[in-house]
Amino acid sequence: MELLTAELPVEIDATLTYTSRAPYTLCLALQLLEADPVVWHLDREMVLTGSHAPTGAGELQLWPAVGDGLLLRLGVPGRCATLRGDRDQLTGFVRRSFLVVPPGTESRHIDWQPLLDTLSS
Repeated sequence: MELLTAELPVEIDATLTYTSRAPYTLCLALQLLEADPVVWHLDREMVLTGSHAPTGAGELQLWPAVGDGLLLRLGVPGRCATLRGDRDQLTGFVRRSFLVVPPGTESRHIDWQPLLDTLSS
């Protein structure tokens, strides 16, 4: 991915992962200057929507870029970063996650027991 700056885009290491234990979200880990990555959780459907039209509010906004890009604005106004990723790679990853957990079946993959145990204690 590229971090868009006022001068030039800066290439950054980004890792996108998915697990059925968090069935609604993709995990985007950005390796910046710190030792630990900066991690954002992206809604799967939101990534697909953002590849065609602007979507999101608050700390996460996505919209298509000219050409084959997808722009992500992460953070609050005044303290945000805009990243550019490859639209086909990002939407392809989402579609592959749908093979693991089809849309509409996400709630069946959540382990509710730890929450229930907490509520009953």
